[in-house]
Amino acid sequence: MGKTIGPARQARLFGQLLCGAALAAMLAGCATSQGPAHTGSIGDNTIVNASNLSPDQALAAVQTWGAAYTRDEKDKAAALNYSAALRAAGQNGQAAAVMRKAAIYHPEDREVLAAYGKALAANGQFEAALATVRRAQRSDNPDWQLLATEGGILDSVGQHEQARAIYRQALVLAPGEPQILNNVGLSYVLTNELVEAERVLREAAASPKATLKIRENLALVLRLQGKTAEADQLAGVPAAANPPAPSAQGAVQEQNTWEDLAQNG
Repeated sequence: MGKTIGPARQARLFGQLLCGAALAAMLAGCATSQGPAHTGSIGDNTIVNASNLSPDQALAAVQTWGAAYTRDEKDKAAALNYSAALRAAGQNGQAAAVMRKAAIYHPEDREVLAAYGKALAANGQFEAALATVRRAQRSDNPDWQLLATEGGILDSVGQHEQARAIYRQALVLAPGEPQILNNVGLSYVLTNELVEAERVLREAAASPKATLKIRENLALVLRLQGKTAEADQLAGVPAAANPPAPSAQGAVQEQNTWEDLAQNG
């Protein structure tokens, strides 16, 4: 097992790690379809593909949903989307503050509490994030998306075995769910178990429900192992544009995060 990524980098990792799991369903932080990203409108329930918004799109989303939130802070959809847009724009502290207030207005709402937990984790407040997500969970009716979120937070603080145990619970509730498998695969990347990461991400990518982000993650893992031709084919990269394959060993060194690796992919 290789060297793991240090905790000082884990806040930046969190958004990438949870991409395709709880964010997709609750805050649309990752692509829920293969269509283009957009900033959402007041009539929408979520911001589609918020984590992949360009800087200009993220700013537009912040303005759109910020205006809706200003008109009515108690509006659940406005709070969820405004927080997601803020995180897409890198404003994690403000995003957490928005969800903190939303949790006051909606103290028993599982979706709000889960979004609050993710916002706290993105802001580096992992202990509070875990407590919040676990508060949202119900033992008599567990939610696989909440479990996937909890697993992502545990991975973010280096508790990889505990995270994988949580993912296994989630897969009992949602067998073969590609969003969960995506998190499992990235968990193995964090411990430099790239062969296992590839196996799990291939399973996720084979699902009809697989998102573009999942296939991008698989392509990146392939590239980390030097399988550049297959990675480029999967990612649709022209042969003339082939970048050099990154070092699998260097991929999990302290100075790198999953977000940094994604930029190399």
